[in-house]
Amino acid sequence: MTEKLKTVSMNELYETVYRSKPPIIDGLLYPGAYLFVGAPKLGKSFLVAQLAYHVGTGTPLWNFTVRKGTVLYLALEDDFRRLQERSYRIFGTDSTENLHFAVNANHLGRGLHEQLNDFICQHPDTRLIIIDTLQKIRDICGENYSYASDYDIIAKLKNFADVNGICLLMVHHTRKQRSDDKFDMISCTNGLLGAADGAFLLRKEKRTANSAVLEISGRDQQDQKLHLIRNTENLTWELERTETELWKLPPEPLLEKIAQFVTKDNPNWNGTATELSEKIGSEIPINAITKKLNINAGRLFNDYGILYKSRRVHEGRRIEFYFQQSCDSS
Repeated sequence: MTEKLKTVSMNELYETVYRSKPPIIDGLLYPGAYLFVGAPKLGKSFLVAQLAYHVGTGTPLWNFTVRKGTVLYLALEDDFRRLQERSYRIFGTDSTENLHFAVNANHLGRGLHEQLNDFICQHPDTRLIIIDTLQKIRDICGENYSYASDYDIIAKLKNFADVNGICLLMVHHTRKQRSDDKFDMISCTNGLLGAADGAFLLRKEKRTANSAVLEISGRDQQDQKLHLIRNTENLTWELERTETELWKLPPEPLLEKIAQFVTKDNPNWNGTATELSEKIGSEIPINAITKKLNINAGRLFNDYGILYKSRRVHEGRRIEFYFQQSCDSS
């Protein structure tokens, strides 16, 4: 018997609070499946190592705010000696318990999911898993690439990332052919990018140059172009300039008013939408307040550290707010 199509009405959509997915790096990296591509020996591994370290320590990367969490770096083209040398070259003796390395892993469909699940079970605060490189975890028999097969491999990894609320960042190579659309230079078919949530493309005009451009495209962010300079001493990538300002959502007055009275000194509040409207002096129609809060629950938590809940009781629907720790340390 054919399974019935599951639908959700627009009213139901607005009445539901969906799981929040705070950025890993504000404006730069989000939960989901991302490709990180560039020509071989261009410095990709050094740059993803920077990403890993900054997430593991929670320190800002360039002018981007970073949310701290555990990181797993599958450096599948390296060994531990090379990782030790590279880490020391970049970071000196500064280190963190939140960044873990592995140089061997099973293939996708042959135990990789189980290995990653086991790691996440041991480290529930995992935010980022880097696979360097994607080719190393592809099925050993998968030599015949097609749009369908490429799409399928990223779709499986994306599903894993979505279920666990993490970012999977997969390092991959570009092809030699030039293209007007730089992202068409991703090796294999467009199926990889089609299934991914976004991609980072690192490129140089001249291989011997210390400058590079990092182009970013994704579902949850604006397209960006960052101009980077390589530090010749520690081989880190430093931000020279950006071609676009970091885009931010326009202010939401309702959230700002809530944040003025739900604070560390007054961490809890509950009441009806009518009582909330009277409390903050809102002119928003009463029947729209709960919908606005349902839609913006993630933003209320990510930007202000306020957890929102709504529950139906005998008298009607109750709104609840709980002030949490700083959202940057969540």
